[in-house]
Amino acid sequence: MSKTLELATKLIACPSLTPDDAGCQDILLNCLTKAGFRSERISHNNVQNFWARRGDTKPVVCFAGHTDVVPAGPLEQWQSEPFTPTVRDGMLFGRGAADMKTSLAAFVTAIERFTEAYPRHNGSIAMLVTSDEEGEAIDGTARVIEMLKKRNELIDYCIVGEPTSAKKLGDTIKNGRRGSLSGKLTIKGVQGHIAFPHLARNPVHLAAPVLSELTQTVWDRGNEHFPPTSWQISNIHAGTGALNVIPGTIEIQFNFRFSPASSVESIKSRTSAVLDRFDLDYDLEWTLSGNPYITPSGSLLEAVSRAVKSVTGITPQLCTSGGISDGRFIRQVCPQVVELGPLNATIHKLNECIAVADIEPLSKIYRRILVNLLVDS
Repeated sequence: MSKTLELATKLIACPSLTPDDAGCQDILLNCLTKAGFRSERISHNNVQNFWARRGDTKPVVCFAGHTDVVPAGPLEQWQSEPFTPTVRDGMLFGRGAADMKTSLAAFVTAIERFTEAYPRHNGSIAMLVTSDEEGEAIDGTARVIEMLKKRNELIDYCIVGEPTSAKKLGDTIKNGRRGSLSGKLTIKGVQGHIAFPHLARNPVHLAAPVLSELTQTVWDRGNEHFPPTSWQISNIHAGTGALNVIPGTIEIQFNFRFSPASSVESIKSRTSAVLDRFDLDYDLEWTLSGNPYITPSGSLLEAVSRAVKSVTGITPQLCTSGGISDGRFIRQVCPQVVELGPLNATIHKLNECIAVADIEPLSKIYRRILVNLLVDS
């Protein structure tokens, strides 16, 4: 068993359902302390985070990730226990195998091998880890970034270990993410007996043409880095459960995944304009989870691309699709943020897994990134 595989199995064996760290960070910090890192634990509302750093000079190269995982789902549908790491048919199975405990293990072994080879390396290496990425993401990475901002401790380059690869390890680098803006729309009607519609006002009927227009609206056409902004309904609820009652309200939850071609304010104003045009009695609450960001061509992208090519022979493609990540917080103190990790085909699924053959190459890629940024630059 390779060192990275061994460490990954230790982490997977910890049942770290978000926001519970379940001992993962103790394992990581034990390794980092031996490698000469100073560490700080930052805890808020039962969320565990740490910031660890080796060195005091610039540039600061940071690896970032999370120890928490999503629930396993129906246990009877797993071929092996989700928190009993199992190697079968060349794959490592377990919740968190791809998202993202193997990346954390690869970070650590890459750092260990790099510092053994270059004990007096230039710059600094840091690691930022949270147990609140899969959950509300309020008391996790965002809190650590607040701390760094207060003391003006900046990061030059950050690699987030999210699973980005599509078909082969290293084939895709995320160099940005779309913004995420959610809304909860409540349209008010008048409740009544379903046999006397003239004495009621059905909010479901009122909502239908509005939703149709919002669905067909072209919000923007994106740009060279981002696809067009999309609007999607996630939940609709109305009614009392009785078949003979016209509901008094309907609640609709929706989300915009938006490109920089649209601003938060423009999205809000255009949405309100549609609602107002239908003369509705409504309430609308907004929640901004993150703004879009992009890391343009530069020293980090060049270093990461060269590292992938040297280990795998693949020239990675750049991409900004998918959900949001903690990169949105890190970007506040770091001008260059990318995401690079294993295949994402099984993340959040039953029988989550990663190819054992990809585990050591992932560690080698991360080590090579450090060489490119701190030795060969």
